[in-house]
Amino acid sequence: QHHLPHHHHHHTGPAKTSRGRESKESRIGHCPQFSIDTETHRWGIMAGILVWFWNERFWLPHNVTWADLKNTDEASFPQAEDLYLACPLAFCVFMLRLLFERFVARPCALGLKIQASGPQKAQPNAILEKVFTAITKHPDEKRLEGLSKQLDWDVRTIQRWFRQRRNQEKPSTLARFCESMWRFTFYLYIFTYGVRFLKKSPWLWNTRECWHNYPNQPLTVDLHYYYILELSFYLSLLFSQFTDIRRKDFLLMFLHHIAAISLIAFSYVNNMARVGTLVMCLHDSADILLEAAKMANHAKCPRLCSVLFIMFSLVFISSRMAMFPLWVLKSTLLESWEMVGSFPSWWLFNTLLLLLQALHSFWSYLILRITCRAVSSGKVSKDDRSDIECDSEDDEPPPSLQKHHTNGTNGAHGTNGYLTSPLPLSQCPDEH
Repeated sequence: QHHLPHHHHHHTGPAKTSRGRESKESRIGHCPQFSIDTETHRWGIMAGILVWFWNERFWLPHNVTWADLKNTDEASFPQAEDLYLACPLAFCVFMLRLLFERFVARPCALGLKIQASGPQKAQPNAILEKVFTAITKHPDEKRLEGLSKQLDWDVRTIQRWFRQRRNQEKPSTLARFCESMWRFTFYLYIFTYGVRFLKKSPWLWNTRECWHNYPNQPLTVDLHYYYILELSFYLSLLFSQFTDIRRKDFLLMFLHHIAAISLIAFSYVNNMARVGTLVMCLHDSADILLEAAKMANHAKCPRLCSVLFIMFSLVFISSRMAMFPLWVLKSTLLESWEMVGSFPSWWLFNTLLLLLQALHSFWSYLILRITCRAVSSGKVSKDDRSDIECDSEDDEPPPSLQKHHTNGTNGAHGTNGYLTSPLPLSQCPDEH
């Protein structure tokens, strides 16, 4: 009797302890106070990140705080939360584009006799299709000769098949016209709005006004609308780049969109919006002519296309390579240094502008090359980002005989010898 209770106690003790531990852990796991403490810790980390990100020493000049830029009954200032509006608005802009292309641009294209059908489809062939999808879309001379023997086709026929197969994945001329017409319409509208707004602004005539009493510069309704609409458009461009015509410089244009969006948002948050409006309006000017030139090309109006492209070249190079560095960069680098002084976000802002200028230089080189080719041949030819390859039987010699890639008859880069693809900056002006 003495040992039985002791034996029973010896075995049941640990079981009670285990159940007790489980019960305690269960109570802790479901304890409201424990959940609150965890959530509080997470919010504390998030708050710390936000405090670090919005550090006044980085964003603002010396002796200026965010409290100085709070909205009051007398004046409003740019607030970071204003930019949230651009995200749903970007979706609205994209939907507006779809409606515009369907009900406005498409009827215009059909009225200009632009065909809705895409490029000629390649003849079905299982062997060539397997090579195209699994191995290469651009077979070299050795592979062409092997396929020629295997299929008993001549090399030029196989070349034409691959060319037609590549073109099958490209949008039709109608789709390209609609895309260009949408961009043309938006650029024309936003540029007109920007000019009307800036005509009433003192900093258009004297860039030192961009920095007078900075950053205590009230935000007007017109300026706010201008910024949010531009930001929404470039956000829509960033995402629609994945659904639009695929260009050879996809990554470069993606970088360009990121730089543009960063500059718009950045200059708004630290209230460099005045100089930002100059940058946006300056860059919207040339792209109206670019999209007009592409529409003329798609409508098979080569002379009009050539004239518009030459006009675009003049406006682009004069605005990007002359006015931008001598007018805008002079103000952001020199006048702001003199009137406000440097601070960390000032350095970053100017670094982004200099990156933009580097892109300007690259595109100006491409445009000058095309312009020189146009002057010498009397035609505006394709640039190196062409979308639709020519289907002439004489345009594609064997790879071993090609000195460089050409898409037009006798080396002309184009289906019809004229501008048949987006030129540099085809996506947008997005250099803000």
